[in-house]
Amino acid sequence: MENRQLEEAFLMFRGRLERLAAQTLNPVLSRRLSPEDVVQETMVSLSRDSSPFMSNPELPTYFKLRTALLQTIAKLERKHLAAGKRDAYRESVPEAQTNEDVSVQDAGLDLFPDSATSPLSRIAREDRHEILHKAMLRLDDNDRAILELRHEEGLGNGECAALLGISEKAASLRHVRALKRLKDMLAEYSEFNT
Repeated sequence: MENRQLEEAFLMFRGRLERLAAQTLNPVLSRRLSPEDVVQETMVSLSRDSSPFMSNPELPTYFKLRTALLQTIAKLERKHLAAGKRDAYRESVPEAQTNEDVSVQDAGLDLFPDSATSPLSRIAREDRHEILHKAMLRLDDNDRAILELRHEEGLGNGECAALLGISEKAASLRHVRALKRLKDMLAEYSEFNT
């Protein structure tokens, strides 16, 4: 992929890549780097290194950029989260304001008590999330790709079809089939039986 094509692709997909970076970035690392920083770092690393993966014309451009972004996040996590002296885990979190003039709404204290998550609810949710993650890994690549695009990245059917290089009808059918396969896998677990 030439530099000009790369720039155009980044301009086209920048917002989507920043949303993906925001979802994927480790919360500790996000205190040091913004999603925009990660996207810029990805652009810089791609402009330096043109791998055979990036020049493969059969792969949709967004998937190339998405893969490069996820690789950049992994590289940044290795650099910042296992850095010894400058380890992000050792940095302190800024303390909350103690000014009495701060309103209840500004302080975020206007939440209703019933919206708080109990420790047992949090553990149950984490268990369901782990089971769902394992089930997603058991799906084949096509099923996992359509589910990730639709539900994790929030793309519409038409956008998924364009990215996958298939018709909208095929994308819709693939999505329905992938959901059914995932539901069948999750039926094994009592946590997902309603």
